Amino acid sequence: MTSLIARLTLLGWMLGWMLSCLTLAAERAAPADTLFINGVIHTLDERQPQAAAVAVRRGRVVFVGGAADALARRGPRTRLVDLKGAAMYPGFTDAHCHLFGIGERELSLNLEGTTTTREAFLAAVAARVAQTPRGEWVVGRGWIETFWMPPVFPTAAELDAIAPEHPVYLTRADGHASVVNSRALELAGIDEKTANPPGGDILRDQPTGRPTGMLIDSAQGLVGRLLPKLSPEDYERAALAGAQRELSLGWCAIHNAGSSLLETSILRRLCREGKIKLRVYNAAANRPLEVATLLRSGPIVGESNGRFTMRAIKTYLDGALGSRGAALLAPYSDAETSGLFLTPPDELRALCRRALRAGIQIETHAIGDRANRQALDIYEQTFREIPAAQRRVRAPRWRVEHAQILSAEDIPRFAKLGVIASMQPSHAISDLHFAPRRLGIDRLAGAYAWRSLLDSGALIAGGSDAPVERGEPLIEFYAAVARKDLAGFSGEGWHPEQAVSRLDALKMLTLWPTYAAFEEGEAGVIAVGKRADFTVFSADLLAIPEADILKARCLMTVVGGELAFVAEGLGDAPGEAR
Repeated sequence: MTSLIARLTLLGWMLGWMLSCLTLAAERAAPADTLFINGVIHTLDERQPQAAAVAVRRGRVVFVGGAADALARRGPRTRLVDLKGAAMYPGFTDAHCHLFGIGERELSLNLEGTTTTREAFLAAVAARVAQTPRGEWVVGRGWIETFWMPPVFPTAAELDAIAPEHPVYLTRADGHASVVNSRALELAGIDEKTANPPGGDILRDQPTGRPTGMLIDSAQGLVGRLLPKLSPEDYERAALAGAQRELSLGWCAIHNAGSSLLETSILRRLCREGKIKLRVYNAAANRPLEVATLLRSGPIVGESNGRFTMRAIKTYLDGALGSRGAALLAPYSDAETSGLFLTPPDELRALCRRALRAGIQIETHAIGDRANRQALDIYEQTFREIPAAQRRVRAPRWRVEHAQILSAEDIPRFAKLGVIASMQPSHAISDLHFAPRRLGIDRLAGAYAWRSLLDSGALIAGGSDAPVERGEPLIEFYAAVARKDLAGFSGEGWHPEQAVSRLDALKMLTLWPTYAAFEEGEAGVIAVGKRADFTVFSADLLAIPEADILKARCLMTVVGGELAFVAEGLGDAPGEAR
């Protein structure tokens, strides 16, 4: 009897296997929904690195190869897209950005990229003040003093001169510092006697002790809590504006670094309703209610046909290098401070224990070498205390977000611990104008050490950190391979040997972010059975001269086989064959 049951079980398994094979074969032989032909297609599939055509059916790749074989899959309803020699890649993924911040930047006073001088900054603010009713807040983001002469922070006094009757709150590009005017300080009750909050700093004149108007990290909240509250409709508009901008740049997917419950609810609904075409890998903000909700629910994977996943918590250990909030092992070279911790290490350690047992990924913001060492120490201790058998996910793929400044002995620890370095190449080419002053030449050896991390066996998930940076995939790719600013400049001691190959840069922005999101089985390469997520640029990033990378343009963004973005008005844009 036992033998008969075993044979019947085997027969059933074989029949099921044969049926699935026949079904798959029939699916592949059926007419394609869309054919992409006549392109330079880099697949990142080692078995077939390049192709000229791709066939898509029901959101999946069903053929990769030559145009003639692809056209054999054309049916009466097949959409034929002629790439006209444009370059197609696996869908680009921004492994670290802030979607609502991107949208809010687009909808408010956007100071990014337009304020290269102090005078231009003040003129932009004055123009907004002139358009704002008396007494209402003037809020903006994106300024950075790096290129100003002298390169020092703005002050409340400068803002007072152009906005004596408006409270003003302007966030630095990195999000870790803001400048406010005297009216805002007065409304918040900040004066010479106000103590620094934990994890924050109120910059002051010496020797008077009067606040200068600059608020670092958590000190921003002293004024930020007074800003007009955004409505759910405002959040929705920001999410939609941010998502559309991301698609237009060529991003098929984003890793959203920290959401409130309201933001998460809005994202899930917009993905479910099909209003957001991006794939969103979302992380909860490290706040009690957000953390408790995710730990209770466990990972949320592949909602809305794979458009929404949430299985991570974003936490902060330190601040930013530019505002001197990054936690360093030794004092800054240009100030008497070593930075600060935003989250007490014991608090992060307790969170890590809970998350590891629940199968939740931890993403820790760490910029300074002290913060990175602390993050790795906490991860290592947690992994040692909770063996794989006691974890919901045996290999948790925890991440360090930014990993900007590393001591030499900590670089090999990423690969050893299985920790992913989530890094943004554009930070290096922005920071090269002030990092030598902050760190000194010696510590630059461990700054933005992409090549050393890869050589040690670690994976780098590349992103943009928009709206801290501009958020453009072509800038991120260029920064990774050139390690020069957008004008081609690279300063003293900037370690050009830390640049990466073009193939590695491509993997940083496609394949490796999918691994960081546990989705390498679904995306990251163009191969049969994978999601039909593609990014099409006007030029081949793996072949054109380095300086021409920044001249390329996104022509098409395809998500799940859907043409989510198609450029208009470009003579070299792909077209549909009729």
